[in-house]
Amino acid sequence: MVSDAEIKRINELSKKSREVGLSEEEKSEQKALRQKYIDAVKLSLKANLDSIRYVEDLEENNPKQ
Repeated sequence: MVSDAEIKRINELSKKSREVGLSEEEKSEQKALRQKYIDAVKLSLKANLDSIRYVEDLEENNPKQ
């Protein structure tokens, strides 16, 4: 999970990158934070997709009486 502070820092680094540029240390921090964010989004998406149940599957497992 990515905290609000980490998202804020991602945005700060992005803004600074556009305006004045980043040092090598800031670039590596930005890369690490972005990767953490991407991983969290992927994990969330996978969890959502894994929880999908199809109506046809439910009907086959619970026949109507």
